[in-house]
Amino acid sequence: MRRHLRAALLCSAFVLLLLLYVFNQIAGAEEEEAEEAQGASAPRGRERDREAFPSNRYEVGRLRSRGSLENSPGTMHLAVVACGERLEETLTMLKSAVLFSQKPLRFHIFAEDELHDKFNSSLENWKKEFHQKFSHTIYPITFPGNTAAVWKKLFKPCASQRLFLPLILKNLDSLLYVDTDVLFLSPMDDIWAFFEDFNQTQIGGMAPEHEERRIGWYNRFARHPYYGKTGVNSGVMLMNMTRIRKKYFKNDMTTARLKWEDLLLPLFKKYKLNITWGDQDLLNIIFYYNPESLFIFPCQWNYRPDHCMYGSNCMGAEDEGIIVLHGNRGVYHDEKQPAFRAVYKAIKNYPFGEDPINSLLYPLEKELQKTTNTYCGRIHHVFTQRLKKSIRTLQGKVSRGR
Repeated sequence: MRRHLRAALLCSAFVLLLLLYVFNQIAGAEEEEAEEAQGASAPRGRERDREAFPSNRYEVGRLRSRGSLENSPGTMHLAVVACGERLEETLTMLKSAVLFSQKPLRFHIFAEDELHDKFNSSLENWKKEFHQKFSHTIYPITFPGNTAAVWKKLFKPCASQRLFLPLILKNLDSLLYVDTDVLFLSPMDDIWAFFEDFNQTQIGGMAPEHEERRIGWYNRFARHPYYGKTGVNSGVMLMNMTRIRKKYFKNDMTTARLKWEDLLLPLFKKYKLNITWGDQDLLNIIFYYNPESLFIFPCQWNYRPDHCMYGSNCMGAEDEGIIVLHGNRGVYHDEKQPAFRAVYKAIKNYPFGEDPINSLLYPLEKELQKTTNTYCGRIHHVFTQRLKKSIRTLQGKVSRGR
């Protein structure tokens, strides 16, 4: 009797386990079908990305578009982020790009809502005054999910927006990002040509933060990993957006490589108490662990006060002249570095259509002569060496009525 009872109990237990297994399989199948219906076959990071960056999130920006958004062959794409009192400075940067560039330009301007109409008004007037082929789109400042307050206050207002450009401009292959305090002293075509020099692993291009280690910031003060010997400066950054979106990045948070959209927030959370320069520091950390992915261009392509304020240390600029000027430290708006301020004012005050020799170059050279009491002013020829060539080309356009 006991033997039959044990057999019955064993059979009952077996049937119960079998039923549990069957129900589990059915539930798993239903869950998979639900995930597929929601497009959840992508990794979990991509699920979060869909929530943070829904496909129609940026339609407001597209309504501010002037011209086609498509990747027209030969068009160069320039992105900038403007918040606060940066309207005039940003317009001066865009003006320098319009003045000297040869190929068609497409501006991608990320700005606070109150600046949109002012940007549109100025840029539309330029098209009437100077028949340079360019178009523009103005986008709202947008960050993923409920982290907007964190990202917006990282270092300068809105500067970290650049980190999310590959996730916002999903149909764009490549672009040049610059800070608002950058000026082109040569056609943007010249720096754009560096894309052709990228090898198969490189996804972005930047210049070193310093040429001289004795005055370097990262190698003396950084409390986090950084690229190379002195770090890199992100104020002028070439971005192959397609490669950024595709790449899986090595990191120090997990043995698994992470996509761009899955990397940013965990990286910030880990290092937020150790970073000083915000998104630039995060980029330095990323490329420290992925050095093969970064193309380095010389200092004359991102020339800053540090390259001359303690004595000249950018040999490339002395040989070729400054090609891209970066007036960080607010030097366009104070008297600390008058040579930088003189270039900014000359380009800002130049009237479209006027003779650029008499209305831009000569006034600038006159002002630069007054700056020889500073280290940067003593080598003022580097500020006009490349600019003279650009101005001669511009003069030819003006004389032909372009």
